[in-house]
Amino acid sequence: MSIPRVSMYVLALLIITSVISMTLIMLIMINVGWFEYDRQTFIVNILFDAMFSGGFTLVFLLYFLRRYRELNALKQSFERNLSAQNDVIKARMAPHFFFNTLNTLVSLIESNPARAAALLQHVSALFRASFSGEREISFEEEIALCEHYLAIESSRLADKLEVSWQLPDENTMYDMVITALTLQSVLEKMLLNVVEMTTETIYISIKVTWQQHQVAIKIAVELPKKTLIINHELRQHMDFYIQAERLRAYFGQNANIKSKVTTTQIITIINYPLHDVGL
Repeated sequence: MSIPRVSMYVLALLIITSVISMTLIMLIMINVGWFEYDRQTFIVNILFDAMFSGGFTLVFLLYFLRRYRELNALKQSFERNLSAQNDVIKARMAPHFFFNTLNTLVSLIESNPARAAALLQHVSALFRASFSGEREISFEEEIALCEHYLAIESSRLADKLEVSWQLPDENTMYDMVITALTLQSVLEKMLLNVVEMTTETIYISIKVTWQQHQVAIKIAVELPKKTLIINHELRQHMDFYIQAERLRAYFGQNANIKSKVTTTQIITIINYPLHDVGL
């Protein structure tokens, strides 16, 4: 049950208990001769006792509800901070991605050395950016990092991944900035929780617009039709709290990342204010 509903039950239970107790006490007092029975006085005393008990109970419930909300908010904040620390550690070490990439490189060194060398260049560029810390970079650099990442994963995923880009013109892109690895980390979650869960080809479309001092990046991921993916669990994985906090640190509180999971696709929108420095 919800907390307000439980509180109402507690309040009603204590009022009823108080009324019954007061009634019994007054009946005993009447029987032993300590109190003369008067119907109106009897009812008024019971109502007064009920209001008195209910008032005190309500005050204490409100106090404990406030304390509960404060403790719950503190707990959630602690859990988010702990989750953020864990995610940062994972992002720094990236064991899953690192070992998969190593295995791909080992298999390509003998069979296709030229491709292995190209893959190693992608790995070098991506890891160099990941060790540079949280910083603001040009949008062109972020797109390049995403392409490095997708090139690495495409070597392992073969024909399971198809990505299409809709980007602004070069002059517009030249003026755009974003926090490093924001878009890349969103794509990484998509690959881990969708592409790797199926043998079907997954189509990802990325559309970037910059209008009226607002950047909007829409990432649409088509869900597999034959592979069973539980949407409830998928929604839990589509949490971009850390990436959104990084955006807010650079672009203000209006920056946000929202994700919606339907039966056919995942729609994630990265949105943040960005003023043209040339204006």
